[in-house]
Amino acid sequence: MILDDSERPAAEYEALADALEELREEIATEQLRDSRLEGLFDEATTSNPSIWNTVTAFIDVEDGEAVVTEESKLAQGSWAPEIVDGCDAMLTVDINYGQMPDEFKYTVTKKLDEKIEQARAEAERARDEA
Repeated sequence: MILDDSERPAAEYEALADALEELREEIATEQLRDSRLEGLFDEATTSNPSIWNTVTAFIDVEDGEAVVTEESKLAQGSWAPEIVDGCDAMLTVDINYGQMPDEFKYTVTKKLDEKIEQARAEAERARDEA
């Protein structure tokens, strides 16, 4: 069961931040072809940018690990609430046909940094409110 952000305990935010940090480290140090974000890279760099403008990886935290459950493309719209509510984090990147792996890694690590920082801030807020 996914809780409303105001109902999530600090421990869940910390677990999310820890799992995303591990994923960030994997992206920074491993080959994309051997990573959990290989599918996101493939979709972002091979999709037709005349049709699609973004691709999103939906991430769940299972047993302390970030698991990419699916990657989906979007053309100027928004995700259905049941898709968004059913995941712990979303990592969205622009479609950039032919993008080089190093540029993709840079973009993804910056986005993961933001999500980690946000999760840590939410954990702090949850602790303060408890």
